[in-house]
Amino acid sequence: MAMATSQVKGSGWPRRASNSSFEGKVVQNQSVTINRTVNLYPLTNYTFGTKEPLFEKDPSVPARFQRMRDEFDKIGMRRSVEGVLLVHEHGLPHVLLLQLGTTFFKLPGGELNTGEDEVEGLKRLLTETFGRQDGVKQEWVIEDTIGNWWRPNFEPPQYPYVPPHITKPKEHKRLFLVQLQEKALFAVPKNYKLVAAPLFELYDNSQGYGPIISSLPQSLCRYVFKKSTFCMIHILVM
Repeated sequence: MAMATSQVKGSGWPRRASNSSFEGKVVQNQSVTINRTVNLYPLTNYTFGTKEPLFEKDPSVPARFQRMRDEFDKIGMRRSVEGVLLVHEHGLPHVLLLQLGTTFFKLPGGELNTGEDEVEGLKRLLTETFGRQDGVKQEWVIEDTIGNWWRPNFEPPQYPYVPPHITKPKEHKRLFLVQLQEKALFAVPKNYKLVAAPLFELYDNSQGYGPIISSLPQSLCRYVFKKSTFCMIHILVM
């Protein structure tokens, strides 16, 4: 009879006594991944200087796709990375974008070299784009992956998934969230203008910013933004 009672106590689900330590670990891990906090600092904390122009590898869109086609035959799918840098202004999150001309906006980043690590490659590309010219090394903190986009053909359209029947995508683009330091100096190429676009302006605005940038509000909504109110005023004499 005692044996039967013991069996009843040990049966059923969940077995609280044997799983208590496991359950505690699960809750702890969930708290880390669910409540992801990103620190945002005021736009005025950052100094923006200028440096020599940074030109694209290709003179035109057709030339870019032709080079992609040529390289695909040699090394396969192109891998590219882009960084999402956030600040806040008037308490609202803003994304730093590079503006070329009057209507073209892009995230900082670019193509990876063959075999290059994604995180290290993004750090290299961010340094090439915003790196200071006084020899002071900028530290880049790559916080998280926030998106993957695929180019199925040698054409402009990209999708946040591999379309059906596509076995050999032509490009994989990965987006990373970059945690900015409390203050920094950015040297912006002269042929670009660095703009801070609020999330509410990007939302559902693919006509103005394209499908990738306009989807950033949805990609970022899972984070908790911690906004610092300490402002630092910088004046840079060029």
